[in-house]
Amino acid sequence: MVRRLALVLAALMIAAPAHAQQQKLTLLLDWFVNPDHGPLFVAQERGYFNEAGLAVEMIAPSDPNDPPKLVAAGRADLAISYQPQLTIQAAEGLPLTRIATLVATPLNSLVTLRDGPIKSIADLKGKKIGFSVGGFEDALLKAMLEKHGLKLGDVTLININFALSPALLAGRVDAVIGAFRNFELNQLDIEGKPGRAFYVEEEGVPTYDELIVVANKARAGDPLFRRFVDAVERGTTWMINHPQEGFQLFIKGRKDLDNELNRRAWAATLPRFAHSPAALDRARYERFAEFLKAQGLIKQTAPVESYAIELR
Repeated sequence: MVRRLALVLAALMIAAPAHAQQQKLTLLLDWFVNPDHGPLFVAQERGYFNEAGLAVEMIAPSDPNDPPKLVAAGRADLAISYQPQLTIQAAEGLPLTRIATLVATPLNSLVTLRDGPIKSIADLKGKKIGFSVGGFEDALLKAMLEKHGLKLGDVTLININFALSPALLAGRVDAVIGAFRNFELNQLDIEGKPGRAFYVEEEGVPTYDELIVVANKARAGDPLFRRFVDAVERGTTWMINHPQEGFQLFIKGRKDLDNELNRRAWAATLPRFAHSPAALDRARYERFAEFLKAQGLIKQTAPVESYAIELR
């Protein structure tokens, strides 16, 4: 019996090294830490990454445009990005591929003040619209305006450098494109000036995944990535089952995030997280690539499998 027990323990020791020694994984976030990243921090605080044999380091970028480029250059393992951004960067030749989805619905929206004169998109003719990122946001706005018989030339575009809510509240613009419905709408409500949102996917834009995880194509088959995605799925499931406890884990050691805006954004984002992060909707990617081509943001569409995969 003793000899048999010793053999069992020896076998367990042989099988254990994959998880006994934590393997470091660097994940670059798309922006400063916020509730959009909830499943990642829950997975970390609940020990799911650790149980998967991973030591995940999450880093907020100084420039939100850098993370995918750093992954493409082999200077980081993974990055949080966006489906539209990936499609454009893949068309430009960056060796990137999507391996998971974090937020499975658009967050982008066109926002005005609820008590203002803009009751429909058609009311924007001759008005000023603020934006932060040219190119993609222009394409979204163009499609939304066209659905209501307007053109980009019918409005005045003003670059407000991410100061979306302040510009709207100060009356510098009549509407803003690029406002995240889980943040700016709550921010305006907290300020006592509720907003009115026009959702891109209801106004002529194909639906898309807002936040995704991208890897370098050369490392797409790395088994560490499957373990990472599985841990994120565990974090998502637990967080949805325990939303209030999940928020407490999210702000653990980050008390600067414990405020009314983040509490509201947390609740607003919960139903938008991908329940199965690894799953890939190829038709969704094909439709959106065709939209970007029609808007002139890419010249040709590429096979989805060349820039988005479902890990096995």
